[in-house]
Amino acid sequence: MRLRHLILSLLLALPLLAWAADGTATITADAPYVRQPPPSARAAGAFMTLRNTGQTALRLVAASTPAAGTAELHTHHEEDGMMKMRRVEAIDIPAGGEAVLRPGGLHVMLIDLHAPLAEGDSVPLTLHFDGGASLRVDAPVRRQIPTADHAPRH
Repeated sequence: MRLRHLILSLLLALPLLAWAADGTATITADAPYVRQPPPSARAAGAFMTLRNTGQTALRLVAASTPAAGTAELHTHHEEDGMMKMRRVEAIDIPAGGEAVLRPGGLHVMLIDLHAPLAEGDSVPLTLHFDGGASLRVDAPVRRQIPTADHAPRH
């Protein structure tokens, strides 16, 4: 199953090398995944590292998926000692740099899921960038494993 996901990811990445005919921007989505939500949840987060090997900065301005009613760009911030999520208009990816979408930070929020997500499922995502370019990725669903940085707090 994992080999199939790896092969599919590699095949999807090949067209990215020719994204911009003028050579100004090349973007890849490394290690995309969707964190498996609880069975009754209607939302889930998608995470990845967006790498821009071009010489022009890019902005991720939207996302879409057939798996949910809405996909929004979000971040977390602390307000009055509480971590809160809020929508952002765009995510900047500097020329020659990257934007890391991870739990507790920037991410794509999938809202109004059409069906429960199970570990091993794959969620198709289309990432939309300023200038009209888009990138299609398949994000496997992974079970949430707490880490030291994201362990539940009591």
